[in-house]
Order: sequence, then structure tokens, then C-alpha cells
Amino acid sequence: MARKKKVKRFRAVQAVKALARERIGTPPSGKVVLEKKKKPEKHKPTLGGLLGEAE
Repeated sequence: MARKKKVKRFRAVQAVKALARERIGTPPSGKVVLEKKKKPEKHKPTLGGLLGEAE
């Protein structure tokens, strides 16, 4: 004997989102977020370091 489908409970959030998708359309896809916690360098590169990179 086949199992009965479980009746899904009404959720207001899902209903509101479905209405918004019908009226406005799907939201834009997610974007890649750069690392926020990465701190900038504290010191400027030295002259020796700059000359070493040029070679």
C-alpha cells in the first residue's frame, strides 16, 4: 500500500516570498564577498623590497 503524502503546514514566510516572486520576480543571485576581516598592510614596502620585485 502506498504511503499518504504528508500535509505541509502553512508558513506565512513561504507564502509572502511566493507572492513577491510572482509580482516582482526572482531575487538577483548572490555575489562573492571579499574578506572583510583582512587588514591592510601597516607599513609601506621598503625600497629594497620594491627593487627585488622588479627583477
